[in-house]
Amino acid sequence: MKYRKLGNSGIVVSEIAFGAWGIGGSSGGHDAYGITDDKVSLRALHAALEAGITLYDTSDLYGMGHSENLIGQAFRQKRDQVIIATKGGMLNPSGEQDFSTSYLRGALERSLTRLSSDYIDLYQLHSPPPEELEQNSTLMLFLESLVQEGKVRVVGVSSRSPQEAVLLIEQFGFSSVQINLNLLDWRAIDCGLLKRCQELGIAVIARTPLCFGFLTGRYGWDDISGPQDHRARWPREKVELWVAAAARYAEVIHSGGVQTAAQKALRFCLSFDALSAVIPGILTDEQVHENALASSLGVLTPEELSQVERIYRESC
Repeated sequence: MKYRKLGNSGIVVSEIAFGAWGIGGSSGGHDAYGITDDKVSLRALHAALEAGITLYDTSDLYGMGHSENLIGQAFRQKRDQVIIATKGGMLNPSGEQDFSTSYLRGALERSLTRLSSDYIDLYQLHSPPPEELEQNSTLMLFLESLVQEGKVRVVGVSSRSPQEAVLLIEQFGFSSVQINLNLLDWRAIDCGLLKRCQELGIAVIARTPLCFGFLTGRYGWDDISGPQDHRARWPREKVELWVAAAARYAEVIHSGGVQTAAQKALRFCLSFDALSAVIPGILTDEQVHENALASSLGVLTPEELSQVERIYRESC
């Protein structure tokens, strides 16, 4: 496993992280990828640390706190070995939000309890509208006070889109930003976000690197597992477009020896120096080992990057 700096924060993280949305299951009515088995989830968390994965990204929304509970259970005796990133401000699966300081104070304390920790390494606002932050003049001061209290080490934001992320990093003092980036989504590149974050020393964490599993080459529309899988609510045409494009990418990425489509997709994200980490969603220890191995395979060659960009411009 290779490691990178989390921007200018002084924290070092594994470049492959553990995306913990999925292990929240469908608890509390918040659907991810269907019903999960906690024993399987805990095995995956332990396997991840053994594989050198140190960054674990979750939220109080994931399984309405269940994901945080599992991380706390897995690492309460190994807290100093992991970097935990969680989020606050999202109230429910319907998308209601509250970024008031009174709400976030309570949300943070509840997250700390579930995580069995007295501090959070990276606390991120969960998809805040930029205009709301502009109207809340005390919010950033409050977040900084959490750092001063030792409750939080670094403050970041998980942005709804790369375009909004540009506005957020220019106007506020976030140390990190989390955005979508994958072979099928180049918005963070096209809008200049990666370049700007690199200039400012802001950490970039890339979510959805496997495009909700469709870049693994193992899923199509007919493989979506049912009503508790959030992907079942997506347009079939979009899914089929992604599956077709994913097959084309697999044909042009060859470097690094024998590798899976998922590893190729992760290596694409890691090809950008601005990134601190990429966070594939992980459900099993088999996925841990497959994803972790991508780090040792290296980044894409310039020729491969050129080829995948051509496919992206033609297909997406």
